[in-house]
Amino acid sequence: MNISYPKSASGKALLIRLDESGSTRLIERPKKADELRVKSGKKKNITRRMLHTLARRVVRSARSHNASVIAIEYSDFVFAHLDLSDEEIGSLLAQNFCMADFEFRKFKTAPKDGWKSIQTIEVQNAPAEAKRGFSEGLLIGEYVNHCRELADSPAGDMTPKILAREARALSKGLPITVRSFGRAQLTKMKMGAVLGVAKGSREEPQFIVMEYTGGAKNEKPIVFIGKGVTFDTGGINIKTGDSSLGMHLDMSGGAAVIAAIALIARLEVKRNVVALIPAVENMTAGESYRPGDILRSLSGKTIEVINTDAEGRVILADALTYAERYKPQLVVDVATLTGGSLAALGQQANAFFATDDELRQKIWELSEESGDYAWPLPLWSEYEALIKSSRADLANLATKGNTRYGDVTNAAAFLWQFAKKYPWVHIDIAPRMTTVPSDELAAGAAGSPVRLLYRIANEYRE
Repeated sequence: MNISYPKSASGKALLIRLDESGSTRLIERPKKADELRVKSGKKKNITRRMLHTLARRVVRSARSHNASVIAIEYSDFVFAHLDLSDEEIGSLLAQNFCMADFEFRKFKTAPKDGWKSIQTIEVQNAPAEAKRGFSEGLLIGEYVNHCRELADSPAGDMTPKILAREARALSKGLPITVRSFGRAQLTKMKMGAVLGVAKGSREEPQFIVMEYTGGAKNEKPIVFIGKGVTFDTGGINIKTGDSSLGMHLDMSGGAAVIAAIALIARLEVKRNVVALIPAVENMTAGESYRPGDILRSLSGKTIEVINTDAEGRVILADALTYAERYKPQLVVDVATLTGGSLAALGQQANAFFATDDELRQKIWELSEESGDYAWPLPLWSEYEALIKSSRADLANLATKGNTRYGDVTNAAAFLWQFAKKYPWVHIDIAPRMTTVPSDELAAGAAGSPVRLLYRIANEYRE
């Protein structure tokens, strides 16, 4: 997709105007470009959230009319009461235009007349500041779609080694150093948690490290950690029925941090950023780790395995400990971690936890601004007692009370035990792993929270 800035719509363009009262409809105009009226609702009632969706609806509606070139009037998308700068408006629109035009087609046969997509958006009467925003927004949308492409790929085509290869490919030409450690190196490093989960798979685990130095050499980095379970059977505690469907998406956190650091480098953000991705398959085999096993993590803490399907928090434990060597100013981990987050919030927002009130408020504000919505849940010391084990230092599920209650917070409390040495945010992205119809996006991976991570890298200060 590209954006141009003509004074008026070209003859090839479908002109799109917003309509406050009517329904979405096409108006054919023989001597001018056809016009598509897109229902927007009352202008005074538009919120920032609604503007994200409205921008997507514009593209989805145009695609339904087989348009490849569309034209918009910039002023239609300026809502004074939202108090957005022209640069912010341009970026927001471009991000969502790009995301709305994406479909996962990697394994589909192209139709004879080719795929329908928006090639060009003609923006009329855009000020210079908005043009800068459009340029940034297109890149943000592009890297969100890179994340979706990685996450949507079937597990047979996205093993840990392939994920490491894709991290290198997405970093090509960018000032990012990429390394990945396999089984032999992980054994020497004593990453017993990652190795324990990976035991049941013939696919070699990988610990992927991506480093971008955009800031001063002595500046403490921000570290992003992404769960990279490329397929999750549940292990010995195997998922039943159709619960395994969609588990190729269990590496969505890893995909998000890979895309985010590449975006940050592409836009030359003046910060130091590291991405860590522990990548494994959680499979069933004679060698699989078992309920009751005790794993020694990189930190030295031992973990009793209560349930092998709570594997994400186990591999993240080693990554959180590895992050200590960077003396980070902030660590943010991203994971499709619990069904409890879905039970709490549905599919409209991610759950997140932060180690202090100021950080919690900042992440919530950035989530609202970015469109990667997240809602805070409590990280209280009372929860720490629930994940203590009588046989090891910690258990990967609550050992006291009804273990079905509060799993999203119990999981955060478990991770917290490995994140005591720096400011920390945990984002459970299970609710936003895939899109819902109200998103006005194609079915499949949602690409969350790439936009939020980008905003954190830009705006968080120690």
